[in-house]
Amino acid sequence: MICLRISVDRRVYDSTLIVTGRQAHPNPLHFPLLSMLTKISSFANIGLHSEHITVEVGTHPGLGDITIVGLGDTAVQESKQRIRMAFRSSGFRIPTGKAITINLAPADVKKVGPRFDLAIALGILIVHDLAEIPKDVLKNTVVLGELALDGELRHVSSVLPATIAARQQGFTRIIVPMSNGPEAALIPGIEVIAAENFTELIAILIGEKEAPQIFPPASSPSREIDIDFADVRGQQHAKRALEIAAAGGHNVLMSGAPGAGKTLLARALRGILPPLSQEESIEVSQIYSVANLLSPETPLLSDRPFRIVHHTASGVSIVGGGQTPGPGEISLAHKGVLFLDELAEFPTQVLEVLRQPLEDQKITITRAQGSVTFPAEFLLVAAM
Repeated sequence: MICLRISVDRRVYDSTLIVTGRQAHPNPLHFPLLSMLTKISSFANIGLHSEHITVEVGTHPGLGDITIVGLGDTAVQESKQRIRMAFRSSGFRIPTGKAITINLAPADVKKVGPRFDLAIALGILIVHDLAEIPKDVLKNTVVLGELALDGELRHVSSVLPATIAARQQGFTRIIVPMSNGPEAALIPGIEVIAAENFTELIAILIGEKEAPQIFPPASSPSREIDIDFADVRGQQHAKRALEIAAAGGHNVLMSGAPGAGKTLLARALRGILPPLSQEESIEVSQIYSVANLLSPETPLLSDRPFRIVHHTASGVSIVGGGQTPGPGEISLAHKGVLFLDELAEFPTQVLEVLRQPLEDQKITITRAQGSVTFPAEFLLVAAM
């Protein structure tokens, strides 16, 4: 038996040859192919819960194709084209002659959206030695972000709940697009690295550039109430009823002729409610982060929500749902006011879906892949 050791491109093939007569044949049962593997941490969003996802990137001799496995949706599969163009725009080139396999583990969790683009791109970069990124830089680090074709890092949703979950699971650093930086910085105890584009991020990771400082927004910004309770003239009985409702957390039904001021009173109700605490602000901001309704400039919601529902709204839009379950109007009104104008015009089946959330102050949405629960603690104001 002859042992053959071949060194190619600083990496090693090990092969055992079987000698029969004058010819040596490779043993088909023992010929491991050259394979390189790297792992990067990310998070998938399931309701308000974030699941830890390990992005495994491996390469081996092949035709240069990229394969993504791990129950990803169409947006995840399309990341192959975005990453190829982003690499070219950023001055990197994926070597030919090597196939790339990307596994998003655990494989039984549905992955949705382009939030894994940046983690996959960093994995491809490392596995091909295209950048000298120190190993300890990505240790205990979470990576989230979408890649544009020109290499720009684009805003993704659900960064706030992912940052909370990352800190709870012992991660010390999170890498996000610049537009998501203030949102991630809301959570203390975790370092935030934010960049405008892929080239800038690589320069930060290899030490050529200092990471910009990301400051969290003010914990108690000034409240801006468009309609103050003091501006309402007359309607003393209605105002007194709303004051009692605000003090005790009671639901309100107002009845009156059109133009009597029912909508004005409902809008003014938010102004006499107590301000949100820091914990409540984070809780409400998580819901809006999942719904992708947070402003990049002011990701911390300090005012109580006020949501108006039209009588043509469906039950799914009110309680939440969809193929990928998301929050509905009752969850977007969490810790605030939900206003139903022209209550008599709402279909009976739509009003029936409000019964359980009003009692339990939460809503559970069940689909074939599982169920998610959103909070729904709101003050219901209806007019007819």
